[in-house]
Amino acid sequence: MNIFERYLSLWVALCIVVGVLLGNLMPGAFQAIGAMEVARVNFPVGILIWVMIIPMLMKVDFGALHQVREHVKGIGVTLFRFESGTALATVVGVLIEVPVMLLVVRVVNATRPWYEARTELT
Repeated sequence: MNIFERYLSLWVALCIVVGVLLGNLMPGAFQAIGAMEVARVNFPVGILIWVMIIPMLMKVDFGALHQVREHVKGIGVTLFRFESGTALATVVGVLIEVPVMLLVVRVVNATRPWYEARTELT
């Protein structure tokens, strides 16, 4: 295990503490960030989660990132050829799954009064 993996809990705790401190020091900036929503999902948080998950889906070896410049053509062919599973997953995720999930959220929010009325009867 490298140093990042070994002390992951410490890094997470440190990030939480820094986030709370920054939120107290600059509340206006963090309120502006909190107001950026799409379908009741905070846009910056959604982007950061996407940035965190995509490397895991693509099985990125962060230890080999310093060698990226040596393999630019191979990486481009792997990512962007039509048969590429990575390219397909990226396109499907962004262009199909996200709009479908936003549609599901919209339908659930639109039918919310029906569910609330139903729970009041029981």
